[in-house]
Amino acid sequence: MANSNIAFGLKPINTFGSTPATQGTTSYFIGGTAAAIYQGSPVKAETTNGTILVASAAADGEQLLGAFAGCEYIDATTKEKRFSNYWPGSGSADTNYDIIGYVYDNPAQRFICVADAGMTNKATARANIFKTVDFANGNAGSTTTGNSTAVVDISTAAATDPSLPLMIVGIQEDVDNADYAVAGISMIVKINNHVLLGNDADATIA
Repeated sequence: MANSNIAFGLKPINTFGSTPATQGTTSYFIGGTAAAIYQGSPVKAETTNGTILVASAAADGEQLLGAFAGCEYIDATTKEKRFSNYWPGSGSADTNYDIIGYVYDNPAQRFICVADAGMTNKATARANIFKTVDFANGNAGSTTTGNSTAVVDISTAAATDPSLPLMIVGIQEDVDNADYAVAGISMIVKINNHVLLGNDADATIA
């Protein structure tokens, strides 16, 4: 039977060693010319102008800041403040005012991100725990829902590749998404190369 989960990017669940809760978000600036950033999208720092922007499609070799939660800005047309679960991109805001994005940026944050393909059975899926993986569609999303369509590219799971952006740390038990032979299994992940744990904020891993 097909799993019911659909792609939604990175969904925060809790932090390591904590009760089942997220630790909240931090506000950052978004540049007026930044490309669209969807709720749940992986984001990185832009050191040339102190803003955040969406990561690349796979985010391989990039330091990440966290997962996008939403934003607020002055609408370019109506001149009214708008709160949105995603940033629509260049031309959306009146750039005379700050564009503020909110990010789940705790380095200890754990997220759910669904696998893009089947893994045969639970034993095979469990063998991926503590491996690192790429995203697929890391910079894509839906303008209808505002949600990211990023998923775990399970074919990239590697035991010895520290440049990959995510580490699988578990599997969420979910009766509606328990068919390991097809896409949609909810993998519990952490950001593998977190900019706030690094020595500099450059998006590329040194």
